[in-house]
Amino acid sequence: MSEQTPTVVLVHGAFAESASWAGVVERLRARDVDVLAVANPLRDLEGDARYVRDVVASLTGPVVLVGHSYGGAVITAAAADLPSVVGLVYVAGFAPRAGESALELSSRFPGSTLGETLQTYPVSSGGVEFRIAPDAFHHQFAADVPAPEATVMALTQRPVTEAALSAPLRTATAAWERVPSWFVFGDQDLNIPVAAHRAMAQRAGAVSVEEVAGGSHALGVSQPDVVAAVIAEALAPAGRPTVPA
Repeated sequence: MSEQTPTVVLVHGAFAESASWAGVVERLRARDVDVLAVANPLRDLEGDARYVRDVVASLTGPVVLVGHSYGGAVITAAAADLPSVVGLVYVAGFAPRAGESALELSSRFPGSTLGETLQTYPVSSGGVEFRIAPDAFHHQFAADVPAPEATVMALTQRPVTEAALSAPLRTATAAWERVPSWFVFGDQDLNIPVAAHRAMAQRAGAVSVEEVAGGSHALGVSQPDVVAAVIAEALAPAGRPTVPA
């Protein structure tokens, strides 16, 4: 398995969708990397993780999982019992420990203003769903993205349930405790405090940590070159072939 370059599976988070990875996909394909951006259901953590596991199980060979925001929690849960996963990349993403939730981690450190921008409404399946108010989306989620593009992102965002964000990681151990991890995040992230990103990367013993000056929460959109470069690092640790630049 170590002689085969892994497939990259990209998992978006709350208030985004799979096309938010378009710039990263283009750059990885230019490096001849096999890549797949999945549609994260954003309904509940265990169910979302099962879906990602099903996608990974359909692939041949090793896989590097990449998670943005809540998608970081999903890949952490999904990779717990997937031996084919050989790397985890957190792009402004949550890396919970067993028993921790995305909501709990985002509130552990000061700095998140997400709660002030959320619109909440009930869903027929039970509970409530969140989305970012469109007029607040640009500043809150994607301040370093051009306004016209951010407007489209606001209008195509996929809402997330409160249940998904508040669900604790239920695996006995977090996947990053056994699988190498890489972290990239912006120092102007208004959804997840930068102090939380730094703390999660440190405790995970990340192979590398890239902190982007001026970077927003939407780092895959605003900084696809940086994000693709970090993913390329995860594809070529010792013992695997180097991915061409």
